Parts: sequence; structure tokens; C-alpha cells
Amino acid sequence: MQKRSSRRAKACDISTKTKNTVWERDGHRCILCGNPQAMPNAHFIPRSHGGLGVEQNVVTLCRDCHNALDNSTQRPALIEDVRHYLKKCYPNLDESKLIYKR
Repeated sequence: MQKRSSRRAKACDISTKTKNTVWERDGHRCILCGNPQAMPNAHFIPRSHGGLGVEQNVVTLCRDCHNALDNSTQRPALIEDVRHYLKKCYPNLDESKLIYKR
């Protein structure tokens, strides 16, 4: 029997189309360190907080930067760096619209 995904899980997933758009937007490299060995799969607002899988909430990060963003004491500074980057890309960015709402 196949498990059905919740609406929230589907909304927070990052589609292939979104990954491709983010990869192009971010110049095929980590937005924090410039490493070309990166993936467009990091949520700015985490999935655990309802962060949507939309291009305005997803950035390209290398493994080390993604791990630091998710699991280190550097997180507050890195979040600010990502926020600054996204605001340059989307001047009218409204973070409240990046969160899943029922």
C-alpha cells in the first residue's frame, strides 16, 4: 500500500522545475561560498517550519554550507546572508508568504 503525502509535505517539496529555476538564478554554484559542487535544495525557511518548496524559499548550497546552515552555531549569520541574497533577487520578498498555511 502506497502512503499518501500530506498537502503540507507536497507544498514543502521542491519540484524539478523549481530546482532548475533556482540553479539558473544562483549561477550554478553555492550562493555562500561559490562552490560549483552544490545543489539547489536548501530551504531558507525550513520545511520543519512549513517552508514552501518555491523558488523564493530555495537556494543553492554546497554540502558544507547546507550543513552549517542547518546544524551549526553559524546559523543566525548564515540565515541573514541567505535573506540578504534573496532580497536582492526578490526586492518585495514577503517571508510570511513562504510558509505553508492550511
